[in-house]
Order: sequence, then structure tokens, then C-alpha cells
Amino acid sequence: MAVVDTSPSLEILVRGPDGFTVWTGPPYSNGQPGIKLERIPCSNAKFSEDGCKLMVMKSDSVISIYDCKSSKELRSFEVPNILGATLSPSGTYLQTFQKASSPQEKNVILWKTETGESVYHLFQKNMTKTTWPSIRFSSDEAVACRMATNEIQFFDTGDFSKGIVNRLRIPGVAAVELSKSPGTHVAVFVPESKGIPASVQIFVCGKDSQSQPVARRSFFRCSTVQLNWNSGSTGLLVVVQSDVDKTNQSYYGESKLNYLTTDGTHEGVVPLSKEGPVHDVQWSCSGSEFAAVYGFMPAKATVFDKKCNPLLELGTGPYNTVRWNPKGKFLCLAGFGNLPGDMAFWDYMEKRQLGTTKAEWSVTSEWSPDGCYFMTATTAPRLQVDNGIKIFHHNGSLYFKQMFDKLYQAEWKPESPYSFGNIAELVKSVDSLKIEENKKQGQGSKSSNPSAKSTSANTPQKPAAYRPPHAKTAEAIQAELFGRGPTQEMSKNALKNMKKREKQKEKKAAEATSGS
Repeated sequence: MAVVDTSPSLEILVRGPDGFTVWTGPPYSNGQPGIKLERIPCSNAKFSEDGCKLMVMKSDSVISIYDCKSSKELRSFEVPNILGATLSPSGTYLQTFQKASSPQEKNVILWKTETGESVYHLFQKNMTKTTWPSIRFSSDEAVACRMATNEIQFFDTGDFSKGIVNRLRIPGVAAVELSKSPGTHVAVFVPESKGIPASVQIFVCGKDSQSQPVARRSFFRCSTVQLNWNSGSTGLLVVVQSDVDKTNQSYYGESKLNYLTTDGTHEGVVPLSKEGPVHDVQWSCSGSEFAAVYGFMPAKATVFDKKCNPLLELGTGPYNTVRWNPKGKFLCLAGFGNLPGDMAFWDYMEKRQLGTTKAEWSVTSEWSPDGCYFMTATTAPRLQVDNGIKIFHHNGSLYFKQMFDKLYQAEWKPESPYSFGNIAELVKSVDSLKIEENKKQGQGSKSSNPSAKSTSANTPQKPAAYRPPHAKTAEAIQAELFGRGPTQEMSKNALKNMKKREKQKEKKAAEATSGS
């Protein structure tokens, strides 16, 4: 009797100047992705954390919510002067940020996506990385909190009409990170003040919890921190960044990696075997081990257990990024940004390297939800040329490539990794597909987007001319980001320089004529 595969299919959201479309994900029987959702004009699009709903900003004031299974529009919200919007992890709530005309105007609104009614209002002065979203949810939406002045406010996620149900007083709090699964703890960062060192503290969520932290770590020379919770909410990795390096070894300051546990068994620095900055760190899906890329170039990569003991050395290289696949079996080390794009793929379970490759000029990178494919994308406005998508097998071999004149966004539709089969069986089934990849690998889809350029993975491309960031004004880049074409008029300085060059040419020509 044949076994019915109930695993969800992979999907990819692709957004350009004309809007977004949703592709079917790999494997491709004919080397080309299919179109699940036809192009819809928009300025932004984002999936909910569980992949059930899709938020689409269609204009300056209209936001639509789509059901990802049926691809049908569920509800539309009209929000004037909107600057930002985000969905809660399960798509139950939509949070919007509007431009406020006065402090009395409550410019952050929480909407219920099912009914379309607003359930909570508050005022927020500006939108930054540490203050947005204003209301943070745990992955199961059981806990919701907000950072306010000198305190953290907690809400009843089932009934926001109750308002603030609990307050946690923390003088000077500047950043908050709620543990995701489960939402049992909250980590807070308090900067240095009047000679008192900066600190990261962990508190238990809940009305009956004590106001004393269950874990605490203090830091001197600390400007900013990155807080990374593990799955299970038992451990917190803290990357402490200082703007100034006292040893004068780095122009970019210094950074340290610290580790705190909620049971208080460990509060200290992770012992890294090479001096230099901490480039990246990521937990595995189990929450029992984490990978770190650190040290001066060539950087070093190591996998640690939750007691900070080294488990596997991944060698050294031009790396600043680590991506652990959702199944916890494969790792990708990469050097993006100002590095040349080297990538190394590892099988963590078998403790061996699978392959190496390159993905130059990549801006974003992520594993597919089933853990079998790795996608990189070169997107605007970070890079204005060579925009495109590349999809690699788990061993680093190129599977698909498509170039675009302009690409703003490319991301996998989120799915629970547990909804897919065993990773070893998935890899075996992918490898068993008999596709003539030498002919079809890397061919682009025949989509309706005229700006897309299909390219074979084996055909070398002539790189486009480099255009420096200052060649276009910020206004022109912003215009392209929201789907409006840039102006082609010359600036006054450019026109002036062009006329000056023409006069110099005429003068030289006249001198050459008189000399002869």
C-alpha cells in the first residue's frame, strides 16, 4: 500500500517593483517554479511566523490580510499615514504604527484580523529596532508584553480590553526580548548609567512571579547587546558590543559572547579560542547546542553544547554568518556583506563537510523549512545591480538561479519543520529525483515579470557595471522601493561637470589646430 505524503509544499515569496508573487518551491520537475499566487501590486509583504497568514501593504493606507492555504484575501484595513505594520506569530493580531500629530494621539493600534476591530491603542514616539513591534508575543501567543519607561507591561492575550494586567518595574530598561517557545521568561538590557555597569537580567513572566531576576550579568564597556533565546527558553546568548576597543585591535570596537541560563547554573563568558569580534551566533532547533563564528579574519567557527563545551570545530575561513537548518542536521557557514560570499556546508550529525561554493553579493540567506535547500538573494536597495535568487542543495551544489533587473524581497513561506518527514529520508528522496539538471538547473520561471532574466547555472555572466551608493539620492532609492520609477534627470553638478569637460575638449582641439 502506497504511503500518502502529507508534508506541505514549499513556497517562496518574491517581490519586485511591480509587486509580489508566490512561487511553488523545489523540487521542480521541469526546472522551473510554478506560480501559486499571481502578481499583486504592493509596497511590502510579510508572512506571519507560522506561515498561516500573509500581510500585504498595497498602498500608503491599505493593508490586506491573505489566507496562505486558499490564497484568498480575508480582510482589508485602511490606516491613514501608516509607517509600519506587523502580524502576531499566529496571525491573530495586526499591529500598525502611524505618524502621530500630537503626543495625545494614540498612533499604535492592535487589530484583530478575524473581526477587523481594534482591541488596543497606545502612543509611541518613534519606531526603532528595539521598540518595534511595540507589543511582543510569544510564539504560541500565550504571553504579550511591551517595554515602557522604566517598566515592562504585560497583557491578557485573550482579552486586551483588560489593559495592563501586570507590571515589572526595571529602572533604565532599554531593550526587551521575550522568550518564544514557551514564553516563560523575558530578558532585559539596562545600559550603563552614572558609573553603574550595564546589565542583562532574566525575569519570569506571570502575575505571581517575583520582581527579582533569576539570572543577571553585568558588563563594563557595553554600548549595545543582541539577545538570542534557545528553543525551550532555558538559555540566553548575549552578544555584548562596545563602540571602542581598548586594545586598539579593531576599528569597529570589541564584542564578547555571554551565556545565561534560567536556572542560574551558568552566568559567564563563552570561552572562544580566537581573539576578535563575534560575527554571528545561532542556536540549533533542539536548543541544546549553538554555533558561533568569531575572531579576526580568517574567522573561526565552533559548535558548543549548552554548558559551553566545544563539540565540533568547523575550521577557519572568510566567514561572518552561520545558518543552522530547521532540522538541526546541516549547517552553512558563509561570508556575506563585505566578504566574497564563500559558503561551506556541514553535516553536523556525521561531523563532516559536505561541500563548498560561492554566492557573491548575497543580502539575505535562509534554509527552507524542510531543511533540504538553502536560498540566497541579492536585493535592492542594499545592492542595485546583479539582483537575483539562488537555491542550493544541502551539500552546496547549485539547484536553481534566476536574475532580476530589480528584486526587493525573496523569502520562504514559514512552515513547522515537524510537519515534514525525517531529514535523512527527505534528502534521499530529493537525490533520487531523476532530473536533467545539467540542462535545466538554474533556469528561471516563465513568469509574467518582464524584468526577470532566466540564466543557466553553468553559463557565466558578464558582471554589470558598478554603481556607487552615492550615485543615486536617497529619494530615488525610496521611490524605487515603493514601485515608482527613478527620475532620469541629471543633477545640477553633473550637468555643470559635463559642460566643463566639453569646454576642455574644445580648448584642447583648438590648441592642437593652432599648433599644427
